[in-house]
Amino acid sequence: MKLKLLSYNIHKGFDRFNLQFVLHEIKRALQETKCDLLLLQEVVGENKEFEKKLNQWPRVSQFEFLADSFWPHYSYGKNASFPMRHHGNALLSKFPIVKEENLNISTNRFEQRGLQHCEIWLPEVQKTLHIMNVHLDLTHGGRKKQYQKILQRVQESVSKDALLILGGDFNDWNRSFPEHFKEEKISESFLAFQGYHAKTFPNFFPLFTLDRVYFRNFRVLHAEVLMLSPWNGLSDHLPLLVELEVFSGDHS
Repeated sequence: MKLKLLSYNIHKGFDRFNLQFVLHEIKRALQETKCDLLLLQEVVGENKEFEKKLNQWPRVSQFEFLADSFWPHYSYGKNASFPMRHHGNALLSKFPIVKEENLNISTNRFEQRGLQHCEIWLPEVQKTLHIMNVHLDLTHGGRKKQYQKILQRVQESVSKDALLILGGDFNDWNRSFPEHFKEEKISESFLAFQGYHAKTFPNFFPLFTLDRVYFRNFRVLHAEVLMLSPWNGLSDHLPLLVELEVFSGDHS
């Protein structure tokens, strides 16, 4: 079985300068990818101020608006919550989500971060896929602590022969790789396919390797950064598009 997925920080539906609301353009672009799974970060669950101020603001949450009929199954992990608004990570799926949990992995009072962990049933191979969606700290020290929390979650909740995908905005400014992931046989898709990490930020001239898609018990068929129009005029990140193939054998 092959899976096509995309990881993307949508910047709350605004362009890189926060001047234009481009969520409708993002929706069209996402649909054109025809992906099976979308791992999205900075997704707004509610913003009462923008509901009143912006005519194009959807009447439902951003994840419901983006999911529409293309991705009938979705999950939202609320991380940053304020009196009039909240946002977090969202998973949109063409396959049933049978279990979902959002873990608080914040390391300081300025950044509210979560680890969204969902289990998805893949009917074609009759197996469960564990998929984790994250948006990590801006500081290296904070990310190191969060890597440990992610690793602990994997070790406690995901068997070594289970299908695993871990993606999102890792804010990895120094191109580090968590060494303990190697011990768990967790690989990064772009590194495995191209030999180097993908540059995804800023979208108009990508220099930094902030976004990642890790996996276990898959084979990488394709990995690319979507750099051309319309992506270079949306958000402040570029999306990662990855195609994976399930290993043959028993990974239930």
